[in-house]
Amino acid sequence: MTEYLPSYVEGAWWTPAAGADRSPAGTPVRDASTGEVVTTVSAEGLDLASALEYGRTTGQASLGALTFHQRAVLLKKLALALTERKEELYALSARTGATKTDSWVDIDGGIGVLFSYSGKGRRELPNSRVHVDGPVEPLSKDGSFLGRHVYTTLPGVAVQINAFNFPVWGALEKLAPAFLAGMPTLIKPATPTGYLAEAMVRILVDSGLLPEGSLQLVSGGVPALFEHLRLGDLVGFTGSASTAESLKAHPAVQTGGVRFTAETDSINASVLGTDAVAGTPEFDAYVRQLVTEMTTKAGQKCTAIRRAIVPEAAADDVIDAVRARIADKTVLGDPRAEGVTMGPLASTAQRDEVLRQVRALQDAGGRLVIGSTDAPEVRRADGATGPAPDGAFVAPVLLRFDDAQADAVHTVEAFGPVASLLTYATTADAAALVGRGGGSLVTSIATHDAAQAVELATRIAPFNGRMLLLDRDDARSSTGHGSPLPNLVHGGPGRAGGGEELGGIRAVLHHMQRTAVQGSPEMLTALTGIWHAGATAHSEGRHPFRKSLAELRIGDRIASATREVTLDDIETFAHFTGDTFYAHMDQDAAAANPFFPGRVAHGYLLVSWAAGLFVDPEPGPVLANYGLENLRFLTPVSPGDTIRVELTAKQITPRETDEYGEVRWDAVIRNQDDETVATYDVLTLVSKEPAAEPVSV
Repeated sequence: MTEYLPSYVEGAWWTPAAGADRSPAGTPVRDASTGEVVTTVSAEGLDLASALEYGRTTGQASLGALTFHQRAVLLKKLALALTERKEELYALSARTGATKTDSWVDIDGGIGVLFSYSGKGRRELPNSRVHVDGPVEPLSKDGSFLGRHVYTTLPGVAVQINAFNFPVWGALEKLAPAFLAGMPTLIKPATPTGYLAEAMVRILVDSGLLPEGSLQLVSGGVPALFEHLRLGDLVGFTGSASTAESLKAHPAVQTGGVRFTAETDSINASVLGTDAVAGTPEFDAYVRQLVTEMTTKAGQKCTAIRRAIVPEAAADDVIDAVRARIADKTVLGDPRAEGVTMGPLASTAQRDEVLRQVRALQDAGGRLVIGSTDAPEVRRADGATGPAPDGAFVAPVLLRFDDAQADAVHTVEAFGPVASLLTYATTADAAALVGRGGGSLVTSIATHDAAQAVELATRIAPFNGRMLLLDRDDARSSTGHGSPLPNLVHGGPGRAGGGEELGGIRAVLHHMQRTAVQGSPEMLTALTGIWHAGATAHSEGRHPFRKSLAELRIGDRIASATREVTLDDIETFAHFTGDTFYAHMDQDAAAANPFFPGRVAHGYLLVSWAAGLFVDPEPGPVLANYGLENLRFLTPVSPGDTIRVELTAKQITPRETDEYGEVRWDAVIRNQDDETVATYDVLTLVSKEPAAEPVSV
């Protein structure tokens, strides 16, 4: 690696320049296992204000020119670029103390977030730049004045301030939704593992796929960062609760309009149900999970289990089982050594901090029942076993608190391979102990007793961002207590930061502004790209089903002829389908129903007939009908009534990677009195281009 870890700003790699009489001040970063210097980190002399302005101008312009779907396709390509070179990241990750499994969580997990958001963006967002939230709100009797909520991209930069424990995943889980929203990103990685984040960014830059200004990296301290932020910027912070509080108090956040979201350390809990005694699948799953959370990433996870809350009668069995599993499964050492399953902490400073917090827990009444705070014997890179005084090694530690109400166990976090065991007498006691943590990212419950699971879950949900209900039915397929998923919310109340990340498209919308818009159907159609009833419709010319996406326009319409509904039609449909519900077959029973005047036509008969009225049957650009949405039957149709249908092109969504796209049609069935019988959306797949005309010879 280079002497100084580079930053990537304003489209170029940057390192601090040496002066005539001195080198830039910097922080040496060391190999977590050996203490060897890997690189030096410094941002001295970097023009942060200029970098931010570059993102707001160049980055906003390049991303803003793309639709949601185009950005989503780029996310997939970026994921593939990282996948192709991920072995480079694995090699560097070992220097941070991460085992191969740890690196898989960080590196492949991060790449997986890009893939996930690429897919969700194309499935759940329109191929446009404006996202509509919720239904139309009618604001006038005649339909000439409507309301709608829309999301548009924030005009600033999404600044990441990341923790040291997941330098790849932590950056990518924030980058993906910001990128999809059209917001440029500036990454500020934590110093101890920033070189791995730099390597990841370098691969993305080398790919040539990044829109100009969409991604920047600052390696080093940014003490004046908040002085340069303004309305439209967003900060996503991951780290300690105390640091989050101090940043949140800055005037840029308090009065300057800068959005700030925090995901901070939390004293997460895992509760063992009273039914989950030794020998049950739930007990075994609980022990496996607890040991995994203590040892994966050497316990350096914001979602790790810090409090194991178990029934009084199960405490000794849990301790014995955890001790046995650690002895059987855990090999502490340099991740580059064969057979090592748990590496060191990220730095010797972090090691010293963890040991200090363990002592604080001991002083508050915690008894060491597994492990020791002495320097451990470890497996070195050459396979030999012995002490490693320059490495940041700490053995797994489990403390037992006889007093479950001791404040320290609910407030002090040793951010390493450390957990504390508490006991409870009743389900209400267990729920109260969970709540003592002051807000957590996650709590898991291991029980096969649905009643206890429901009672615990309803009591503790307000204190948690996520809950895992673990039992014999999902133990094998569960992704685990400590694994945030891109499609589920990550964050938590109170001490956990009060923020929210991931959660699918929810996270994309965090990078956008929701605005209520009032106007005419014509104006709302123009703004949203979705046809609104009352806006211009075109029914002249060719049938809309004869038009490809290149020819079809929002508002193109087919207004059908009418068709009379007879009693024979109703009876034929009833006997053919088997739907002989009394409202269609029994005049007296139907008339006694408060909703019907007598026998009425089946709703699905009307929808089927409507298709016959609006369809153009010949082969053409329309490839398939793949569903109906929002179907509502509003007015009954009696024998002798007539129906007609209007079908209007409502929304056109070309697919970026296919030769076709989706068209959503607004369908309205009316009767002879012009009353609305039914409304629904028809979904079709339509070719992008017209079919080639046959060549005559």
